[in-house]
Amino acid sequence: MNGRAEAPAAGTVLNALACGKGSAFAIDAYTTAEVTLADESGVEGEIDGAPDADTRLIERCVELATERYGDGQGGTVRTESEVPMASGLKSSSAAANATVLATLDALGVADEIEREEACLLGVEAARDVGVTVTGAFDDASASMLGGVTVTDNGSDELLARETVDWDVLVYTPPEQAFSADADVERCKRIAPIAELVADLALDGRYGLAMTVNGFAFSAALEFPTAPAVEALPDADGVSLSGTGPSVVAVGDRKALQGVRERWDNRRGTTWLTTTQSTGARTR
Repeated sequence: MNGRAEAPAAGTVLNALACGKGSAFAIDAYTTAEVTLADESGVEGEIDGAPDADTRLIERCVELATERYGDGQGGTVRTESEVPMASGLKSSSAAANATVLATLDALGVADEIEREEACLLGVEAARDVGVTVTGAFDDASASMLGGVTVTDNGSDELLARETVDWDVLVYTPPEQAFSADADVERCKRIAPIAELVADLALDGRYGLAMTVNGFAFSAALEFPTAPAVEALPDADGVSLSGTGPSVVAVGDRKALQGVRERWDNRRGTTWLTTTQSTGARTR
């Protein structure tokens, strides 16, 4: 039994570490998962191009999906991605979503399971293996459903979802930052600001929400704010994505080209893409 699926990466509107509410938007870059199931125990995972990477998340996704919707089959899972790991672009959520959907595809039930239900399976797997502090339902929901979502990660409740059509500029420094290593206590100090950002996002004022979030979390997580300053006032919104180090800006493509010229002078990579509205899908 074989299955294949892909899920998009995402950028941040609101980081959920401070107040438990989060918001993210899907972008047009993908992680693909291939799953092969067999009537045997155990799951073996592989991440393309990263032989020493931690595969517990994708393995746990297969285990949970087969326990819930199959007969506990084992097998193999392999992912490959356009999204750099530990960059703040939700590579873990994309990998979890793609793996869950690929497993459901292999079981022949992908079209029978609600996408939000499948998403929560990946969130459960992420909590089980400890790759996230909050469960990352905000990131996972944006990746699975597409568009921009606002969530309460404490209750895994989807508060809002909207289809958006934005151009997106991404700057990724050469460093990595793992979500599980983030200083949660420092982030909680800015909870009142995060609550304000949540209100802005629920009011549909995503650009302003992103910008306030970006400056607040850059300070809390000790990332430079200079890239965000360089994006203003040309971008409609700019934010540190996740726990960094990537920075994402949204707005008019021509204006973002000017931001790109400034960001291109920095170490790392800069790329221009768009939002993604359809979410994860089987292939």
